[in-house]
Amino acid sequence: MAVSQAPPPPSGFELALKQRLPRIGAVDQVAVEARAAELAKRSIKRESKLWALELAIRCMDLTTLEGQDTPGKVAALCSKALRPDPADPAVPAVAAVCVYPNLVPAARARLGGSGVRVAAVATAFPSGQSPLAVKLREVEDVVAMGADEVDMVIDRGAFLSGRYAQVYDEIRRVKEACGGARLKVILEVAELGTYDNVRRASLLAMAAGADFVKTSTGKLPGAATLPVHLVMLEAIRDVYEETGRRVGMKPAGGIRTSRNAIQYLVQVYETLGPDWLTPDLYRIGASSLLNDVLMQIRKEKTGAYQSKDYFTVD
Repeated sequence: MAVSQAPPPPSGFELALKQRLPRIGAVDQVAVEARAAELAKRSIKRESKLWALELAIRCMDLTTLEGQDTPGKVAALCSKALRPDPADPAVPAVAAVCVYPNLVPAARARLGGSGVRVAAVATAFPSGQSPLAVKLREVEDVVAMGADEVDMVIDRGAFLSGRYAQVYDEIRRVKEACGGARLKVILEVAELGTYDNVRRASLLAMAAGADFVKTSTGKLPGAATLPVHLVMLEAIRDVYEETGRRVGMKPAGGIRTSRNAIQYLVQVYETLGPDWLTPDLYRIGASSLLNDVLMQIRKEKTGAYQSKDYFTVD
């Protein structure tokens, strides 16, 4: 498949971007961390807990991104995505299954027509350190193979060295290469260093056309945290208030317990409102999280905890 020819850059973009970035404003670290800690203490009513747990499942991108992944492993994961708890058909399916590019056909074969979407990482995941032409070709290939969604990584080296126009243009070009597929832009927040950089990168990704902004690849020790999540939600809120455009959010990496997942959902509700509590606008990157949520659902329904041995290993 031929790589798309480079379109002309937006007129006056470099100047416009340089003029806008200083007005992004500094993030108050103390205030953000205090607000995140306050929201983390919020409790939900018992009668709402089952709804929240099922919502967490409906918003999950069930993920396997290991070097030992095989078509058989992906097929098994897709079966779990469709029917997370075979003993309880009332438990909903997840939103998507996220895999490496060459395993998209295996996921598509198992999920086609089910409503569970196929997502693929791309653009030299997880480093983002490849020429743009290579990144675009990979995106075009995964879409041609059947991916409904593309999770790209930004070039953190370019961002951290102040080449914002390059980062913007790469996201814009990848969005074009996606065609009808939705684009999630991974910031890899652990490498950005500051809340100011997280906010700046979030706004840059949204300006370039991201359908979702995503915290992390899950390949580094520092991944999603509640304060970083809040910074990104507030950037999404500000874009919505200014433009009316709704952009989705996806925290990923390090979310392993039901309690933690509910804390993230509470932040979404308090910052963006109930309209964002849908798989169309909110996702949770998950590998080990699903089993803990299933255990909690079983406890809410039966009054007793079920051993994790009763659920398949993700």
